[in-house]
Amino acid sequence: MKNLRLFPARCALFLLAGTVVWSAPVMAGMQWKWRDAGGNIQYSDRPPPAGTPDSAILSKPSVSRSTPRPAEVAASAASAAVVASTPAKQPESDLDVKRRKAEEERLAKQKADEEKQAKTRADNCTRARGYLKTLNDGIRIARTNAAGEREVLDDKGRAEETQRTQEMVQANCK
Repeated sequence: MKNLRLFPARCALFLLAGTVVWSAPVMAGMQWKWRDAGGNIQYSDRPPPAGTPDSAILSKPSVSRSTPRPAEVAASAASAAVVASTPAKQPESDLDVKRRKAEEERLAKQKADEEKQAKTRADNCTRARGYLKTLNDGIRIARTNAAGEREVLDDKGRAEETQRTQEMVQANCK
């Protein structure tokens, strides 16, 4: 009874295996095989390039179209010339990929640094303008000296501080 249940599955498996086995020679028979100028074996469904000696052709397709017609040879040579004239985009090597990524990272870091500096300049500009306004309004300004004592700016000190603050505004507010 168990064998009867497995019968359809076995039949399907044998049918699939038979199809694969029978189609493999047909597909293999449609391949050209030749040795190129570098000594490497090449496989293709198209004939080898013009100028390949007959001694370098290892196998030809076994289908009825085994010998190419002159029009087909001319068409394949013309398409090969078009392909040769257009620059082929070669895949990037690992080294090229690493270099490109390193360059992108460097540019991203440089951009982040520039943005950080721009933000710092904007903050410094805002602070300098606010301090310059305080200096120009005549508000009493006091600061602590090196000895830790509190000093109030006199007119000369206020003029020097105003000059220094205006230079900061010019440097940071561009």
